[in-house]
Amino acid sequence: MSMAPDASFDGARPERMPALFVAHGSPFLLDDRGWVGELRQWAGRVERPAGILMLSAHWEQRPITIGATTPVPLLYDFYGFPARYYQARYAAPGAPALATRVRQLLSPTRPVHDDPARGLDHGAYVPLLAMYPDADIPVLQVSLPSLDPAAMFELGRALAPLRDERVLIVGSGFLTHNLGAVDFAADAPVPAWAAEFDAWAGDALARQDVDAMLDYRRRAPGVRLALPTHEHFVPALAALGAAVDRPGDVRFPITGFAYGSMTKRSVQFG
Repeated sequence: MSMAPDASFDGARPERMPALFVAHGSPFLLDDRGWVGELRQWAGRVERPAGILMLSAHWEQRPITIGATTPVPLLYDFYGFPARYYQARYAAPGAPALATRVRQLLSPTRPVHDDPARGLDHGAYVPLLAMYPDADIPVLQVSLPSLDPAAMFELGRALAPLRDERVLIVGSGFLTHNLGAVDFAADAPVPAWAAEFDAWAGDALARQDVDAMLDYRRRAPGVRLALPTHEHFVPALAALGAAVDRPGDVRFPITGFAYGSMTKRSVQFG
């Protein structure tokens, strides 16, 4: 059953949704039947949400900014791809009630801006096309207001009450993201630094080791090669923040590597 765009996120139904971190892939992900199948199966095992709140690596804006609350065109924030990748559509219902709820949770402690013309970027719509292809669940995207680990963790904690209101909080990025090391060969080997960083992150996330995760830039092996920049990692900290005060199992529904060094590790908290 689809939810109306103005569905209430007032906790009337108390099922607690998990918080997710999704390795979102490039637009090429949608050509990978195995990966799409893994994402779709994962979504099928999660209770259907009333709304989805996306935090994508591809939108950094300070202060935190709320995107479109009515359907607007997608943002094709990539360059040089074949024309068909610019024809993708994801006409999910807008989520004005969810936007209001996000503002209620955040505005007492931080400024919140609006950008009503900004559509979903590929870090949001690519995984959603794989997970919820019917595009019948209201979706809201908000910006990453900081790349500071503690700030992103606390943002997740501030948004955590949405989990009790049937909202699926989704951080979208990559735990490793070095475009200079991408290898499109089918049998591309996984570099040692990528495997070591992925193993370290998997262990820290499984234990919900907040101290280690917040200090990943110093503690994680191979971090300088794994993350020349940090926008793809910090959405995982927001997802961790949304879960840390509401303990639950930690699962890794998808693991492995794509393009040689890009870990597909995705995380479900709760």
